[in-house]
Amino acid sequence: MQEWVPLKQIFSDGIVEIPNNAYIKILEVVPINYNLKSDLEKEAILNSYKIFFKTCNFDIQILIQSNKEDLSHHISKIKKYVSKKENKYLKNLADNYINYISAININKKSASKKFYIIIKNNYKNKKEINLEIIKQELNEKYLKIKECLSRCGNNVIVIEEKEKILKIFFSFLNTKKYLNKNYNSREE
Repeated sequence: MQEWVPLKQIFSDGIVEIPNNAYIKILEVVPINYNLKSDLEKEAILNSYKIFFKTCNFDIQILIQSNKEDLSHHISKIKKYVSKKENKYLKNLADNYINYISAININKKSASKKFYIIIKNNYKNKKEINLEIIKQELNEKYLKIKECLSRCGNNVIVIEEKEKILKIFFSFLNTKKYLNKNYNSREE
């Protein structure tokens, strides 16, 4: 897989060396449900995001991965649970919910999203590269992002596992390849 993915090395703390003397760190952002907030909370959250973008005076890349979900397992668990109950009201309610979820599942409208922020350091030449300094600089950026986004109610997690990093890169590159393929086929 590393032959397809443009990365040179993944260090144990999640720092990734990529071509052109650059190093990145991938952060996963666990979002809040903005729609459930009051108007006052929404305004505070938006102000916190403004501060986030003003404070982070370095390049970041935001990556959103959307995956279609198969809800059939969820539906079967509900059916099994309800079949053991004798309450007709509960069964009716469950049947309506199952019909609703089934319609979503059939139309492929159910999706989960993962949000990532990629922070990067570039170095002009190899002589500037010191792994400890790189770690320190990327960690400072991570802490700044974590502090700002936690004010918005989000949780920020550093991705350190090699397998997870490879999976993120692979899915991002395959999505990009797929989108380019579809875009190019429309031009023809």
